Amino acid sequence: MAELLIGPLISMVKEKASSYLLDQYKVMEGMEEQRKTLERMLPAILHIIQDAEEKGASRPEVAVWLKDLKTAAYEANDVFDEFKYEALRREAKKKGHHSKLGNEVARLLVPARNPIVFRYRMGKKLRRIVQTIEALVTEMNTFGFRHLQQAQPSRQWRQTDSIIIDSDRDILSRSRDREKKKIVGMLLDQASNRDLMVLPIVGMGGMGKTTFVQLIYNDPAIEKHFEFRRWYCVSDDFDVSTIASNICQTNEKCREKSLQELQSTISGKRYLIVLDDVWNRDVDKWGKLKACLKQGGKGSAVLTTTRDAEVARIMTMGVAEAHNIENLSDEHLKEIVQSRAFNLQNPNMEEQDGILSGFVRRCVGSPLAAKAFGSMLSNRTSITEWKDVLAKSDICSEKTGILPILKLSFDDLSSDMKQCFAFCALFPKDYEINVDLLIRLWMAHDFIPVQEDDNPETLGKYIFEELTRRSFFQDVKQTLQYGILRKSTICKIHDLMHDIALSVLGKECVTIDGNKPSVNKQLLNPTRHLFLSIYGVFWKEQVTSLLKKQAAMLHTLFFTDYDDLLDISKYTSLRALHLPAHGYLSFGQEKLTTRHIQHLRYLNLSSHEFEKLSEGMSMMYNLQTLDLSHCINLRQLPKDMKYMANLRHLYTNGCESLTCMPPGLGQITSLQTLTYFVIGDGLGCSTIGELRNLNLGGELELSGLQNVTEVLAKAANLEKKEKLTHLSLKWNDDAPEKTDSHNEVLDALKPHHRLEMLRIQSYKGTNLPSWITDLSMLQHLTELHLIGCTLCEEFPQFCHFKALEVLYLKKLDKLRSLCSHMVSTPFPALKQLWLHDLESLERWVATEGKEDDELTFPVLEEVDIKNCPKLTSLPEAPKLRVVSLDEGKPLLSLGIVKSRHMSSISKLKLCVHDTEALPEIDYNWDSSQKLELSLGGTEAAPLSELSISGCNFFFVSSQSQLTPGVWKWFEHLAVLTIAYCDVLIYWPEEVFQSLVSLKDLWIKSCNMLIGPTQAKGGEPTQTTDQVLPHLNRILISNCESMAQLFILPPSIRFIYIDNCPKLEFIWGKEEHLDAYTSLEHCRDPASTTGTLEQSPSPIIRRPCLVNLIIRICDSLVTLPNLPPSLKQLHIWSCEKLCSVSGDLCALEDLHIYNCNKLQSVNSLGDHPSLERLYLCDCRCLASLGCDGGRGSYSALQSRKIKCCPAIDTKQFY
Repeated sequence: MAELLIGPLISMVKEKASSYLLDQYKVMEGMEEQRKTLERMLPAILHIIQDAEEKGASRPEVAVWLKDLKTAAYEANDVFDEFKYEALRREAKKKGHHSKLGNEVARLLVPARNPIVFRYRMGKKLRRIVQTIEALVTEMNTFGFRHLQQAQPSRQWRQTDSIIIDSDRDILSRSRDREKKKIVGMLLDQASNRDLMVLPIVGMGGMGKTTFVQLIYNDPAIEKHFEFRRWYCVSDDFDVSTIASNICQTNEKCREKSLQELQSTISGKRYLIVLDDVWNRDVDKWGKLKACLKQGGKGSAVLTTTRDAEVARIMTMGVAEAHNIENLSDEHLKEIVQSRAFNLQNPNMEEQDGILSGFVRRCVGSPLAAKAFGSMLSNRTSITEWKDVLAKSDICSEKTGILPILKLSFDDLSSDMKQCFAFCALFPKDYEINVDLLIRLWMAHDFIPVQEDDNPETLGKYIFEELTRRSFFQDVKQTLQYGILRKSTICKIHDLMHDIALSVLGKECVTIDGNKPSVNKQLLNPTRHLFLSIYGVFWKEQVTSLLKKQAAMLHTLFFTDYDDLLDISKYTSLRALHLPAHGYLSFGQEKLTTRHIQHLRYLNLSSHEFEKLSEGMSMMYNLQTLDLSHCINLRQLPKDMKYMANLRHLYTNGCESLTCMPPGLGQITSLQTLTYFVIGDGLGCSTIGELRNLNLGGELELSGLQNVTEVLAKAANLEKKEKLTHLSLKWNDDAPEKTDSHNEVLDALKPHHRLEMLRIQSYKGTNLPSWITDLSMLQHLTELHLIGCTLCEEFPQFCHFKALEVLYLKKLDKLRSLCSHMVSTPFPALKQLWLHDLESLERWVATEGKEDDELTFPVLEEVDIKNCPKLTSLPEAPKLRVVSLDEGKPLLSLGIVKSRHMSSISKLKLCVHDTEALPEIDYNWDSSQKLELSLGGTEAAPLSELSISGCNFFFVSSQSQLTPGVWKWFEHLAVLTIAYCDVLIYWPEEVFQSLVSLKDLWIKSCNMLIGPTQAKGGEPTQTTDQVLPHLNRILISNCESMAQLFILPPSIRFIYIDNCPKLEFIWGKEEHLDAYTSLEHCRDPASTTGTLEQSPSPIIRRPCLVNLIIRICDSLVTLPNLPPSLKQLHIWSCEKLCSVSGDLCALEDLHIYNCNKLQSVNSLGDHPSLERLYLCDCRCLASLGCDGGRGSYSALQSRKIKCCPAIDTKQFY
């Protein structure tokens, strides 16, 4: 199947060969004959290409021909792109562009464009391509290909019935029991319903939809409930008469008679009909069948299975929800693999269990994949063979039986959709794909067909949504990314669908991801699209070497994080270059040569540190997308950007150093996205009026509005930009106060009434214009931010916005309440509320005449309040889940813990700055009693995350006596952060006894904390009960007095300790002293041994520990008894540390820095798993505990050893 999808590429070349632009500027002058030849041959190839693609899967000689054809088509595509660029260059030159470029830019970036030289060079290329294609057409005629019209050869569709013959029936029955009960209950509850119930079961191929419906169909309650049951597998042909005849079990061929027979058969009966594997999107066909099915009795139902959400919508007519089948649990997938696989000789149960878990992860919820893996393992009898199977790149093949099933979904796509989806093989499995970015990449490669009525963005969105409906994409969700006003849509591809994409694109698409890439195998074949995310110098050298041979063919180079790994100048065919830097490296723009300029459509240089862009970049006439977001040092854009005629998306959000926009930006009429527009005050800057004729959509931030007049603001024509959904208006904080001009400008910047998000910052007017306060204007507004409007005296009635979901108010000095008078349903949609630095805010809403049971915030879920000193209580909010309070005196913080809000809050963050200023406390009524009343009995609070900073009242030594009573209600708490609690002297073990669900514990800057509670004799008390039994992670930082940790539970996996200068013991005093005594014995000259021997402990105290990171702990002397589970060990700047010891057989990552007294790292055995080694400034370190012989450090990939004179470095190389 690989490399056989060629039709879209041939079609693309055909369209480019006939482009009017080439005629308009006569760039193919002298090459008319070759062009006409191609215009004849390419349609002939397209005529038979579908038949050729299908035959290529079974005939090797055809597959070779297709491969050669694809290579020639790629070359032709490059040539016609060069012709197009030359036409665009001549067009720009005609408008005066080249005359404005400096001599240096012209010499560096403008190629030799002498018409005679150009014609000779391009003519030579074109003749070679034409000759190749002519030879291929001659060979094509020998294969006997035929033109395939709409009807395709019959596929091998599955036929199903109601009988479960699956050998894993028991496992599947248990795994789907909850889901099955839900559907069975729905069917039984419909007994008195006159309307026909249609319930589609939706999911991608291989998820077990048919088996699931078989379980429902054969349930005893269903058999008893329905008088008439029928099962029919529809597959590709939704023929109404055939379906009717099969339900009635007759051979009637006449449509009318078959439908009449169906009505007669089901008339008055309560029936259940299953239509399995439905692909039909013809509304009329389903409508005719449904009309007959309505003749049944009350409570009748139709169950269908489909891979296509659109099919489900058609069948329910949008009035009912389809059931999306769930992923099978890992536990049940493991059972399926085990039931088929077990044939191991002398199995190592622990190792076997780890490998099985790997197989289960690869299944990603699919029972079909689990069966395939189990079958593949059934005839393999050793762990080594199992590992070989697990290491395979995919399981989606003919042998496993998965490919034919999933391929049905792929075959049902149009050729354009096939091309778009196959390209997604570029991304690693489980990668979160930004949908907008994906569509931009499709556009860059011309995968989206050109249509006059729709722009490529709209068509790309349609293609994505269609692929999503057909289950190719999953986990589609909205997420808010840093520095972006509107939420981005992200998605993933199911692993099995990813394998389909890989099988289509073959070796053209390569993903090198992680620190152990199989570089040699991946880059041996011609590569067109490359995703690169690697670590370690060794691997980078390999990639650099191998890619030199691939450079000229690459069309996509996608870095997840910029590293100066490759010589970009050699990649001369790139259409898409994704090169973000994350703010610590800068990209040398000189690496972008002329040949880059003529092909590039997508360029991402986000987060780089350059201050300006080369003027030569304005010659990127083909560029569609330029992403410069978060280039925080960027001060200016190329002044001639107006000549970039094809630029559609310019991302400049986060470019806070920009002083102005280049002149004439409004001439780029194709521009659809402009995220940040700064209005400068000098000559050579675009005015805001340049926006007038731009059809902008999405988000727009306007900055520097102090430089705008009312006339220019009106000229921007924001009111007509209906695609603009998110708008930010910003004046400079330090701009002189011009109240009247601010009022006039803001009034003139009235947006379209469908605006969804509005942010106004540093506005110095005294009131807001009517388009904000008039509730009829912004009826679709879901998010409103008002920041730094310090002079504003009149505000909108926030409680009246019917669609408002997010409200963010900050530094509004004269705001006293959110609403001046009560309404019947205030804040009907508000979910998130931020109130920061509102010094005059003293009440929520006017409550005169308000009934006690009337709700103020009916759907509010999240509240964040910071520095609002006059607020004394939280609002009524029955659905409140997340609360963050940051205040001077703990007025709100104390109140929340005792309030009825605790019955709904799952995440609570409290920060108190004035820890001495506690209010008067009612000591006669314990706060835990108040909390019990608010919770409504003895049920624990749902709180799962708690962060307290400066909240001394939570602990016993505080005058408030809040603890320990309150803590007993927090048994669901999973994450706890404690910071700046100076009354905390000993570990609060009594508190810990209540936290039976805690997984993460973070202690920060508790400067009085010493360690475990002291008994009368001065020794730490011994607690009989184990505390924090489920603790996974502990992080401790900046605790100046802490000498010892509490006894950590066996469940601990991650330990991070930073800047605890008095810390002496991590595991416990007794355990460390034993290790220290052994160390002193080793140093004694009279000792008979010269090395530290570690006695194997019969009990591994920390069997789950994986990560241990210790930094700046000056009093730590020994670190003994490290467990065999440890994979990461980082030790930095522990000046007294002398010894580290343990069983380090699984250690992968070892970093030791500035530990000048450390002599050895004693390990039981070699370091067979060590991959990354970093040793620096350890002047006494002589050994890592192994002899450096064969097998030592065999997995080592990267190493750096510096200023460690006592150690022999040869053993690591």
